[in-house]
Amino acid sequence: MANTPQARKRIRRNARRAEVNGARVSRIRTFIKRVELALEGGKKDEAFDALKAAQPEIARGVAKGVMHKNTAARKISRLAKRVKALG
Repeated sequence: MANTPQARKRIRRNARRAEVNGARVSRIRTFIKRVELALEGGKKDEAFDALKAAQPEIARGVAKGVMHKNTAARKISRLAKRVKALG
């Protein structure tokens, strides 16, 4: 158990940050799923639009520190490759 005031504050702050970061990661996953659903359905235009919406969301995740830069680049690259293959 935390004994010092700053340790107690750190626990409170970490809980808030975990909640915010969890919401961010969830939002990114939702955008990625929209692209994947469009790809499975074979809807090229919808997949392209979903990818255009997902890219800045993934980049924002990197900027906020919830996702590593290379992970984001890899995800965007793989999604773009699959969207391009539809055409």
